[in-house]
Amino acid sequence: MKISVLGCGRWGSFIAWYLSRLGNEVTSWGPEGDPSYEILKNTGRNEYVALDEKIALTCDLERAVRTAEVIVISISSQGLRGFMQRIVRYPVSDKVFVLCMKGIETGTGKRLSEILTESGISPEKIAVWVGPGHIQSFVQGIPNCMVIDSENEALKIDLVTKFKSDLIRFYYGNDLIGTEIGAAAKNVMGIAAGVLDVICVPLKGPLMSRGAREVARLIKAMGGNELSAYGLAHLGDYETTLFSRYSHNRMYGEMLAKGERFEKLAEGVATSGAMKLLGEKYGVDLPITEAVYAVCYGEGDDVARCKEEIGKLFRRSTKAEMYE
Repeated sequence: MKISVLGCGRWGSFIAWYLSRLGNEVTSWGPEGDPSYEILKNTGRNEYVALDEKIALTCDLERAVRTAEVIVISISSQGLRGFMQRIVRYPVSDKVFVLCMKGIETGTGKRLSEILTESGISPEKIAVWVGPGHIQSFVQGIPNCMVIDSENEALKIDLVTKFKSDLIRFYYGNDLIGTEIGAAAKNVMGIAAGVLDVICVPLKGPLMSRGAREVARLIKAMGGNELSAYGLAHLGDYETTLFSRYSHNRMYGEMLAKGERFEKLAEGVATSGAMKLLGEKYGVDLPITEAVYAVCYGEGDDVARCKEEIGKLFRRSTKAEMYE
């Protein structure tokens, strides 16, 4: 299969490495001048993987799009809409698009598959690939489980069949709304976990329980299956997001609570704003999300703000555990 992976950062480079090992003809694309691309071009490797010589590395977007049967996109979620405006300049009606990224568009609250559809891609040609796992573990041969979801049942089955291996066990997702919202929302909970690691570690258990319940309410209000919040895309990804030293979102929260700055991408920051917007739109109570939004975007001393937001959560009125 001819596959182009657009984006050669952390996940993009791993996906190219992984799919090439399965025997696919892989092209890895990155923008010229981008540090991630330049490092791979000059050295053939980055801090995560060494690209096999069979992988074609290019900064020519047209070439990457035109030559592919399947286009995997792994970039910052907030850049997806603008990126798709570039992609659809080329003939793509016969291409399959796989989104290996997690996020919700700020300002609109749109899921990433919705952005592709609004860009002119048929929903029948769109799939998402999400779930737990860190590249650092995968390249050491440590396996994990992930999910592929799509409105197109046949596409979902075909991709799982072709992408599965002893390293990644795939499951079929059956709720695209829940899969996408759950995958994005776990990054918000990761930031909260990082704050708790500094201020009050024992609260991670309640965070896991209340966080999943909060996301379940939102998924249900949006028309998805609330049980999706307890699947691999969300709760199943908590270990790698809430506890791992490799988690960018957890590290962002930890450093924020220490009054320091985390310089790498933490998708949960923008996602907290998008989820807050969705909570207001659908009338869903999202207290943890709102607290994360406040610590990420509030003014004043970061450490004091983190402590204050945790205090606010404890001062909330008492509710039934499974309230709607």
